[in-house]
Amino acid sequence: MYLVKKALASYQRQLSGIRDRLRAQVSDLGNEAFHNANDGSGNLSHVPLHMADLAADACEQTVTLALLEREEETLREIGAALARINAGTFGECEECGQRIAMERLEALPYARHCISCARQLEGNGNA
Repeated sequence: MYLVKKALASYQRQLSGIRDRLRAQVSDLGNEAFHNANDGSGNLSHVPLHMADLAADACEQTVTLALLEREEETLREIGAALARINAGTFGECEECGQRIAMERLEALPYARHCISCARQLEGNGNA
């Protein structure tokens, strides 16, 4: 582990802050997606909605659910990064074991791989 305790504490605070914001966003997105789903047609009157309105609502719900899924994945990555801090392996590439560049960790504090391995994994569809 090459990161000093002060830097690790800073990453831990940063990751915790991101996690807290994302949890709130996930909660809001979940409420929005499931509120719209339970709302039925969203129509307060009993006049049927136009098919285009129904399609737009379905599209909006699909986008919301996709955002929700992505943010939940990011929360899992943040949890794994916090676990790596506790395990003393934060900042080490899980693929090659080399250090992850500080610039990469500053941009993506929950990065699991160095940029070289990340590119290689993305090319293989494994990232």
